[in-house]
Amino acid sequence: MEHPEREHWKSSLGFVLAAAGSAIGLGNIWRFPTLTGQNGGGSFVLMYIAIVLLVGLPLMYVELSMGRAAQRGPVGAFGKLAPHPVWKLLGYLFVLTGIVILSYYGVVAGWTLKYFWIALTEGFSRGGSGPFFESFTSNGTAQISFFLAFLGLTVGIVFFGIKGGIERMSTVLMPVLFVLLILLIVYALTLPTAADGLRFYLVPDVDHVTGKTFVFALGQAFFSLSLGMGAMLTYGSYLSPDSNLVKSGLIVVICDTLIAIMAGLLIFPVLGGAPEKSGPGLVFVVLTDLFATLPAGRFVGALFFLLLTIAALTSTISLMEVAASYLIDERGWSRRKSVLVMGATVLVLGIPSALSLGAVGGLGSLVKIGGNELGFLGLADFLFGNVALTAGGFLLILFTVFAWKRKNFETELYSGSTLAQAPRKVLFFLLAVVAPLCLACILGYMLFTGQTLG
Repeated sequence: MEHPEREHWKSSLGFVLAAAGSAIGLGNIWRFPTLTGQNGGGSFVLMYIAIVLLVGLPLMYVELSMGRAAQRGPVGAFGKLAPHPVWKLLGYLFVLTGIVILSYYGVVAGWTLKYFWIALTEGFSRGGSGPFFESFTSNGTAQISFFLAFLGLTVGIVFFGIKGGIERMSTVLMPVLFVLLILLIVYALTLPTAADGLRFYLVPDVDHVTGKTFVFALGQAFFSLSLGMGAMLTYGSYLSPDSNLVKSGLIVVICDTLIAIMAGLLIFPVLGGAPEKSGPGLVFVVLTDLFATLPAGRFVGALFFLLLTIAALTSTISLMEVAASYLIDERGWSRRKSVLVMGATVLVLGIPSALSLGAVGGLGSLVKIGGNELGFLGLADFLFGNVALTAGGFLLILFTVFAWKRKNFETELYSGSTLAQAPRKVLFFLLAVVAPLCLACILGYMLFTGQTLG
């Protein structure tokens, strides 16, 4: 089968902004502050930064190198670089993982649209956020409607391709995201609670650092970079041969880490200390209650949820591109047909997740894992957003070391780079020894405890 001529990014800046957008998601805004609050404040931040550089960066380089070398999405890349049926299955796992994650992530992303609209039109009432959130998430019609709206935005952007859709929107959305975050941080630092919040966030507290802290820092670093599901591999496949992967990959990792740290500079000054709730409860209940009491809270709330919407959208775009690229590369379909078919597939898969938050009781409690009662959305997140993602990253390392081989990987990565031999040796050691041990720790912890890390 002849493959259609492959698109390429118009500029290296466009690629960096799109890839950074893929990595920057809701987890940076609500998951990172939560884990920081539960695991020693500044101690966790330092550990997280170190792990991002020692584990996340080498894996980022692998995915980008594979994509550019093969000029294909996950399935085609594994098939071309090491043509053995077993490795090609890993490519299918990447695609499936991306599709399933998009199906439930899109549901949660839809909440950001709803709350942005509320902030614009009504504002938030003090003490009413908890009951409203419970009522909203248990309303099946509302859940599907906002999921469909967010999915429509995602499909609409990917529909127009790499240059005309993804790159064009990323060059607009990412600068807006940075500006919004800076404005919100400046506002947060003027609040009376800012000093206490910053002290908690930035001053290390070694008394709260345990082995569990290390595992959670590992998980956050890995999941926040969009690794293990082929997003970076797919984006790398649209790079031109003369692009500097070493420089581009490092910038993407720095941008993602910077956004996470900046999110803490926003959340902790507003809260004045450790979060009372985690995940969605922190953002859609605790913070909305605070917005109802803060000066200019309605305006600040609107900016905050616009920020969340952009962060979510740049991530869903990359997930949709992974799915669509499979049909384009391996089935020879047109981009428009591929995007529409995958959009419909994601919609169908996402409906059970949308209805599992209270609308349909049977979907809200399917299985008990490690003492946690999981509904359809929670189970999908555990199996694909955590276990499959981690296993995919671990197998990706095995593929690079034993199938693709070190020489081929380094030839692709360092093409156009002047990096010295010493750091190259260190990087491969991190990839071949340190990273798989760390991912094995994450995988073992999740399977043993039944707890999610991302």
